[in-house]
Amino acid sequence: MANFGVTIAKGAVAYSPDQAVYCATELGGWHWAVKAQIHSGGRGKAGGVKLCKTYNEVRAAATEMLGKTLVTNQTGPEGKIVQRVYIEVAEPFEREIYLGFVLDRKVERVRVIASKFGGMEIEEIAKDHPEEILQIVVEPAVGLQAFQARELAFGLGLNLKQVSRAVQCILGCYRAFRDLDATMVEINPLVVTKDDRVIALDAKMSFDDNALFRRANVSDMRDHSQEDPREVQAAEHNLNYVGLDGNIGCIVNGAGLAMATMDMIKYAGGNPANFLDVGGGASPERVAAAFRLVLSDKNVKAILVNVFAGINRCDWVAEGVVQACKQMTVDVPLVVRLAGTNVEAGREIITKSGLPIISANSLADAAKAAVAAVPAA
Repeated sequence: MANFGVTIAKGAVAYSPDQAVYCATELGGWHWAVKAQIHSGGRGKAGGVKLCKTYNEVRAAATEMLGKTLVTNQTGPEGKIVQRVYIEVAEPFEREIYLGFVLDRKVERVRVIASKFGGMEIEEIAKDHPEEILQIVVEPAVGLQAFQARELAFGLGLNLKQVSRAVQCILGCYRAFRDLDATMVEINPLVVTKDDRVIALDAKMSFDDNALFRRANVSDMRDHSQEDPREVQAAEHNLNYVGLDGNIGCIVNGAGLAMATMDMIKYAGGNPANFLDVGGGASPERVAAAFRLVLSDKNVKAILVNVFAGINRCDWVAEGVVQACKQMTVDVPLVVRLAGTNVEAGREIITKSGLPIISANSLADAAKAAVAAVPAA
């Protein structure tokens, strides 16, 4: 965001305690903040942000964080492993402000949210101080205007010097949001110093995965260790995958059909283990990759393959299913439902394979069969 005119505190990334100390010496100053770099908020309350007054304290804080699992209110009980820390010059400040930009899908606009209560989660502010939340909806044809940024700044109770600097920050954040294909920008806190500077002290950004191909400066910073390894593996094969907590693995072509399949599994009394859309070009190799991905989840006790072939072909999918079963150990019940192009040829391939595959003619029957096939706990 500094490239878009937002004032930030000086800082650097470190991967070891020694590097953390080196960063602190290079940055200068008398106080430093050591911040765990994980994909989660609420780090401060969980011990993921330490204020240090000496180099020894910087070393100790980095040693304590690096390689450890940090559990916050957003990570869940499994937490996330800290593999890098950010060393930042800690500057004294007088006020904390919350500032956020989010893509509001209901109104199809960017919504700017601000509050005098910085340092708190936006959910807490909305619950405890809803009247203190300021909001502006940006008209995409013209973008965020300076008068709107000034309106926010005055609403936050800033003085004239602070307002001009806050406007620069707000407009810079919007440009970063727009030009980097972000879906969320959150600065919490945005602080005001004694000499009326406005500094983004901590920020989080989320980006549109579909636009990363044209944002090399963003994709280069991607930390796959912070992501679900199954989703990383899926991305390598251009599979749309989201891991869930159930025990019935789903392999489906088409996002809408995948959602319907998950709904039918729930309706039949089961729980899907994942959302997986193999897409329109489900070649045998791609189906086999989907099988490997689903079977990597140890919670999966049954697999449901549901394909409605239009652009796709049922015989291709059937070949992929048979290929996957022969290449790897599929030691869970397998239910296959095929419909559409070349469906008879696809069913014949599965029948002639001699594999213990449960065939179903409808989605409802397939879901019931998959739920019934899950071994009793």
